[in-house]
Amino acid sequence: MTTFALVDGNNFYVSCERVFNPKLEGKPVVVLSNNDGCAVARSLEVKALGVKMGMPWFQMKDLAKKHGIIALGSFRKSCC
Repeated sequence: MTTFALVDGNNFYVSCERVFNPKLEGKPVVVLSNNDGCAVARSLEVKALGVKMGMPWFQMKDLAKKHGIIALGSFRKSCC
């Protein structure tokens, strides 16, 4: 008998980033995809600002400047 499990983490990539950098806790954080710069994970703070899943960086850039959104990409480096 084979058993499968499905696990869904809340804001998973943002939560992982916060494990490695606790200073991100409570701050608006978005993780962007590697190829096209679209939101693949959003903190609750970013969701509250109206950033939608898949939203491209260029559409949220002004919002990010206004509210101090921290954008992260691959390898836990700030990309924007």
